[in-house]
Amino acid sequence: MVFRDIKPKARLHFLIVPRRHIVSVNDLKPKDALLVGKMILLARKIAQDQGVVEYGYQLHFNVGRGAGQLVEHLHLHLLAA
Repeated sequence: MVFRDIKPKARLHFLIVPRRHIVSVNDLKPKDALLVGKMILLARKIAQDQGVVEYGYQLHFNVGRGAGQLVEHLHLHLLAA
């Protein structure tokens, strides 16, 4: 799933969230490599669709409360100015 962050930290701030529940990067298994790869490729497509590829964008996985992970479900942030 993809949706806009309800508290955006940039002009464009999307969340890429797998349907299968995984708490965080710390809980990934080798079998999840394809899933994570698909999340990153989807982020690239969204960046292309939003026209920010040339300018640049950021991808973030926050891992744990101390790093800002507020929701205990794996998600990838896509941010662009």
